[in-house]
Amino acid sequence: MIIHETAIINPSSKIDDSVEIGPFCIVGEGVEINEGTKLLSHVVIKGPTSIGKNNTFYQFSTIGEDTPDKKYKGEKTKLEIGDNNIFREGVTVHRGTIQDKGMTTIGSDNLLMAYSHIAHDCSVGNGNVFANNAGIAGHVIVGNNITVGALTTVHQFCKLGDFCFVGMNTSINMDVPAFIKVAADPARVIGLNAIGMTRNGIEDNSISLIKKAYKLVYKKGLKIDQAIKKIKDLDIDTDDPNLKTFIKSIEASERGILR
Repeated sequence: MIIHETAIINPSSKIDDSVEIGPFCIVGEGVEINEGTKLLSHVVIKGPTSIGKNNTFYQFSTIGEDTPDKKYKGEKTKLEIGDNNIFREGVTVHRGTIQDKGMTTIGSDNLLMAYSHIAHDCSVGNGNVFANNAGIAGHVIVGNNITVGALTTVHQFCKLGDFCFVGMNTSINMDVPAFIKVAADPARVIGLNAIGMTRNGIEDNSISLIKKAYKLVYKKGLKIDQAIKKIKDLDIDTDDPNLKTFIKSIEASERGILR
């Protein structure tokens, strides 16, 4: 274990021998850090927080801090972080509240660029990119393989579906279905994330099916339940997993989807 002499480490923390902790870092009570993780400098981590393998935290990132939610009264809520994530300069991540599930979770292989923010009780999946100054409010659910553009804000309790794309300076206050591309303030739908689907290895036949489903929801003037019924007819014929993902992301919406 490499720990700089200026770092402050709470004796209750559990740190793997392979972890590197740079100058002026603070690791608080109830923090667990697994192998290969690096705290470069001036990183603050508060607990209870569990951090997986091979994560990198850049200077001035603050991880596992108490939420500023006025309902929070100092309860021992949690933060769980997976593997191979990169937290760039000034990233902030807050633990949960007991009014929800008491936990904030971040999966694996995510890139959180400078000054992005993950609020209390959020659930972030795998393979996502948060560009500079992107921020999600409390209780937001972010799926997998999503790009969130710089200066974007997401209202509390919203959901972002797998493989969606959010352009820069976008303000989101409703759910974004899987594979959909949105931009502007307020957010509006501008098409399908076809480039993201191709880059992530989704086959052409699946992309064609999702395009058909997109047209049913956004181009035919149908009500949501009418569009879903027609999309499910497509699903019966094809049994395509990506089409199922699209359907599920709409049916799971509680705030309503952007249209």
